[in-house]
Amino acid sequence: MAGAAESDGPSAAELAPAGVDEAGRGPLAGPVTVAAVILGPGGAIPGVTDSKKLTRKRREAATERIRGEARAWALAWAEPDEVDRLNPIGASLAAMQRAVAALPEMPARVRVDGDRLPTLALPAEALIGGDARDPAIAAASILAKVARDAYMRELDARHPGYGFAAHKGYATPAHRAALERLGPCAAHRRSFAPVRAAADQGRLAFEGP
Repeated sequence: MAGAAESDGPSAAELAPAGVDEAGRGPLAGPVTVAAVILGPGGAIPGVTDSKKLTRKRREAATERIRGEARAWALAWAEPDEVDRLNPIGASLAAMQRAVAALPEMPARVRVDGDRLPTLALPAEALIGGDARDPAIAAASILAKVARDAYMRELDARHPGYGFAAHKGYATPAHRAALERLGPCAAHRRSFAPVRAAADQGRLAFEGP
């Protein structure tokens, strides 16, 4: 699962920074999704701000503008087994590396939302609250959120009964109740305590992805 907008143009030294952000580090199920975005010469895109401040309709409209106007963008994913193996932070950082590597043009530097940086062969800066401070990170936050939400709706059809389309894998009361009733499925992160507890009850429902 990946996507990128490609274009010919100047060298990395002439490019704006890439903004990087993730969605889905904390849920009990589904992937961590990371986006990397290099904005065009005009910089900030109207209507693009921290994804948490936008409705679904506005996020989806902003996604179309970002894909059409950004100089380059890419998505990367850390699936539940990688989250279990590396832990949520480690899996997020690994997906950030892949997202930056997937950009069709390498930026001169990278700005990442949060207080941790992936290992990159580029200058990088961590910005706490970066999705509200940096327009490229804000764009990345929207792409990551919209892509992950769409995938969770697919998982809802693949694994009915858990309500993934509604809660996106987060530990809501409805999700916890479904876990207790159905046991975990292949989309769940087995290292997370509520998932382990449901599995320990003997109601395993692990299926193929």
